[in-house]
Amino acid sequence: MARPARPGPEPRPALRAWQAPNGRKGLDVGIHSASRAARNTAAAEGGAPEAGRRERRRGRRAPRSTRRRVLFWTAGTLAALLVAGTGVGAYLYQRLDGNIRGYDIEDDLGDNRPANLSPGAKNILVVGSDSREGTGGKYGSGFETMQSDTLMLVHIAANREWATVVSLPRDSWVEVPSCDQGDGRLSKAHHAKINSAFAIGGLSGEVKGALTCAVKAVEQNTGLRVDHFMSLDFNGFKGMVDALDGVEVCPEQPIRDKKANLDLAAGCQTLNGEESLGYVRTRYGVGDNSDIGRIGRQQDFLKTLAEKARSKLTDPKALFDFLEAFTSNLATDRAMAGIDPLRKLATSVQGIPSDRLTFLTVPNYPRELDHPTDRANVVWQYPQADTLFTRLANDEEVDKKELTDSAEESLDVRPSTTRVQVLNGTDTPGRAGEVAEELRRAGFQVVATGNAEEPAQETAIRYPQGMDVHADALAGRLQDAAVSADDATTPGLLTLVIGADFTGLRG
Repeated sequence: MARPARPGPEPRPALRAWQAPNGRKGLDVGIHSASRAARNTAAAEGGAPEAGRRERRRGRRAPRSTRRRVLFWTAGTLAALLVAGTGVGAYLYQRLDGNIRGYDIEDDLGDNRPANLSPGAKNILVVGSDSREGTGGKYGSGFETMQSDTLMLVHIAANREWATVVSLPRDSWVEVPSCDQGDGRLSKAHHAKINSAFAIGGLSGEVKGALTCAVKAVEQNTGLRVDHFMSLDFNGFKGMVDALDGVEVCPEQPIRDKKANLDLAAGCQTLNGEESLGYVRTRYGVGDNSDIGRIGRQQDFLKTLAEKARSKLTDPKALFDFLEAFTSNLATDRAMAGIDPLRKLATSVQGIPSDRLTFLTVPNYPRELDHPTDRANVVWQYPQADTLFTRLANDEEVDKKELTDSAEESLDVRPSTTRVQVLNGTDTPGRAGEVAEELRRAGFQVVATGNAEEPAQETAIRYPQGMDVHADALAGRLQDAAVSADDATTPGLLTLVIGADFTGLRG
């Protein structure tokens, strides 16, 4: 979002990438998720210091090239398969085309949607659904509703010269909007994991409702307008793998996860559809047991799956079985519900150079750092998340290194380390108190509330010397706010003036 220019601070020294003693690395975008206690231990062992700025370690591990090329391989394979599929005969082509379920959810999304700032670009929400229908109770018990196991937002530039794929961790703690539950009742807006939106909208068992609520949640929390969506469920994934006679994986350690119905030995082995499903879903008993680690495995597996599919182009039965499994379990928006629109989309992405395809995870850190009792969720890091989504909204290519460096530098600038006073500049009594409660729920230290000296039309953040990064982090959570330095403010304390334009807190 555009903000008024303000005096710039002296350039900050580069920060050093580090790894917590427990072995948990930073996320794909380079944000590191260890507690302050872990950082203290690291400092004692010669790692990152607890206080002060950190120098960047030379030779920081680059993102694995496989992750950068997943979209290239997957889109290229899909395009090749769909083109080849047009030669299977008119009847079979129509059968594949008719398999795809198309839903028109435009009216259900309402009018309060993000503006489409770049009409030529495309934002596509990709949902991996685990409704567990037809699984016989495998892959986890006690789930009566639909679940979204994977959420990715694919931005394809208007000039088709670059694309960015943003993974949204299912454990992201966000505001889930009010949604139609399918029985005539609306759910209440509340904070929860982002994947719960799919479940709430799908309480009636209708995929349309589940996708509608998922799109609303993504749009509200990212500020990006979703142009298209695609959802593939469990059975489709299994069928695609089985059509290719399995896919090879090479885990470095044994993986035993009862929740994923998985028991694998270490070393290379070929998995059938059911085993592959457990492999891409597992998060316990492998790596750091996190959803972030699972995202990496899913991306690597997709690359292998795509390569295997390309090798089967000359096998008519394998080709048709693969496409049958894919299309039979695919749900899209109405405009994408057909072989031709999917082929055109895949072909346009296939032409993007691999070095212009960026895979990253929305900048985030464990919510535990702000709320010590929550060890299950992550929160998005601001202002970096806001920067990411704002650039994509304006169809501007994201510099992954720049985003990574910024996130590393400001990891210690979180709500729990930010003191704020809230002043009411509106004519609504008690507004400062209401906003203060929102801030406290987000983890901010609200030390005072009161009334502004004069009415304010625009929400504003004033910061004292040394608090510019904190001010940017707070501004990233607001829909819009003017940020300015003010030496008259109390040292170590941000002043947030609520204006008439205030629309709420993000995240």
